[in-house]
Amino acid sequence: MIRVLIVDDHPVVREGLAGMLATEDDLEVVGQAADGLEAVRLAADLRPDVVLSDLRMPNLDGVGTITEIARVAPASHVLVLTTYDTDADILRAVEAGAAGYLLKDTPRAVLVDAIRAASRGETVLAPAVAARLVRRLRDTHEALTAREIDVLHVVASGASNAQAAAKLHIGEATVKTHLLHIFTKLGVEGRTAAVTRAMELGIIPAP
Repeated sequence: MIRVLIVDDHPVVREGLAGMLATEDDLEVVGQAADGLEAVRLAADLRPDVVLSDLRMPNLDGVGTITEIARVAPASHVLVLTTYDTDADILRAVEAGAAGYLLKDTPRAVLVDAIRAASRGETVLAPAVAARLVRRLRDTHEALTAREIDVLHVVASGASNAQAAAKLHIGEATVKTHLLHIFTKLGVEGRTAAVTRAMELGIIPAP
């Protein structure tokens, strides 16, 4: 069972998400928070697998919330669900350690699958978010760095973010950031597509 904490300052949004997720047999909403400080407290107490969080909230914003949850509940994966898709918002959230970034117009099935992926430690980006980052980075970051290629090699072997971090002796948040850059440079939306594309381009060897 995947345990989910919902964080949003709008009660209607929280209740709507809770009702939607309640219909999924493998998801359990274990708590709701109306602001960032409450989210951090509940994450520390409940240790959810996934924290589904808005980005702009009172008392402590989304980036601060992500940072603090990583400190008090490092096994919890924060999946941002917001209406804001500016480049700065996206990059700050992912660099703070977010497991993914989705917009509130995301279809239900996609959101549910994203929660499952985040619980496995995978990085999830909405297509519109990935496209924005591609446009932002295209002019200045064409080639993968040596470290990004190292991350791709490990990910291609089936390693999770945590396993890749341990093998490469870097932080899990750093692995996520590398994967974000890889996704944008290769113009893909996820790990499997990145590995496939890298093999097609000859960046890493095909099995």
